[in-house]
Amino acid sequence: MNISATLILAFGMSMDAFAASVGKGAILHKPRFREAFRTGLIFGCIEAITPLIGWGIGLVAGQYITEWDHWVAFTLLFILGCRMIVEGFKQPEADAPKLRRHSFLILVTTAFATSLDAMAVGVGLALLQVNIIHTAMAIGLATMIMATLGMMLGRFIGPILGKRAEIIGGIILIGIGINILFEHLEWAA
Repeated sequence: MNISATLILAFGMSMDAFAASVGKGAILHKPRFREAFRTGLIFGCIEAITPLIGWGIGLVAGQYITEWDHWVAFTLLFILGCRMIVEGFKQPEADAPKLRRHSFLILVTTAFATSLDAMAVGVGLALLQVNIIHTAMAIGLATMIMATLGMMLGRFIGPILGKRAEIIGGIILIGIGINILFEHLEWAA
């Protein structure tokens, strides 16, 4: 795979993380760059690791992971999205401070759910015999950049949308899950 194909693949794989991080940034109270970078780093590391895992699985049992990855991604994103929607409809307590950062577990779960397609790509890359280390690093770096930018974009969208940002973020996550599911089912047909 040449460098342009690698970059196109890397930024293509980062789009789900970008959309999810916009939603995450929108529900925080004025997230700073440090929080955006933390989010980008978590998303980027996980997005770099999952193709490596997929590549390893592809060498051993590629057909089995591709049969289920889309269902796992859809389920995780659907649950996270529904949770955000429910939180968005709750009335805020008058004395409750606004959320300033997301928990590590929520970010890891979201990052893992949006990176399962990268695992499936890793399975395919094992069959193509590409340099998986360079490709995984490119995917991770692109995702880190895009998730950081998405979080900062969400910072500006959040004050405009208010509490609805959390509902919209949940809908975005569910939409990403449905898109992953439909793409795989369409591809399999």
